[in-house]
Amino acid sequence: QVQLVESGGGLVQAGGSLRLSCAASGRTASGYVMGWFRQAPGKEREFVASMSGSGRTTDYADSVKGRFLISRDNANKIVYLQMNSLKPEDTAVYYCAAKYSTFYAAWRTEERYDYWGQGTQVTVSS
Repeated sequence: QVQLVESGGGLVQAGGSLRLSCAASGRTASGYVMGWFRQAPGKEREFVASMSGSGRTTDYADSVKGRFLISRDNANKIVYLQMNSLKPEDTAVYYCAAKYSTFYAAWRTEERYDYWGQGTQVTVSS
């Protein structure tokens, strides 16, 4: 079992930055592909970014590419999402997700992930 707890959300002006954290407990962090998803009001949850267990491979949604950066600290079982140049359309609840896997693929659908955090709200004002 893996428990995920997100933090770092808040209110920020457009153009600003936030760093989200996802603390994991349970099994060894390097055995998990980690992902970030988000869900805006009235919309379906969508993929944001993912990273392989080793941290060497990443994938980003086109809407955040070049602005967001996913990273991980396996020793401390923390995954980060650095969000820069934030836009009002980035407003959403952000979720951390984990998938146990011995290999990495650019999984972008919710069904691929086994564990989820409770989410953290990010609000970007214009």
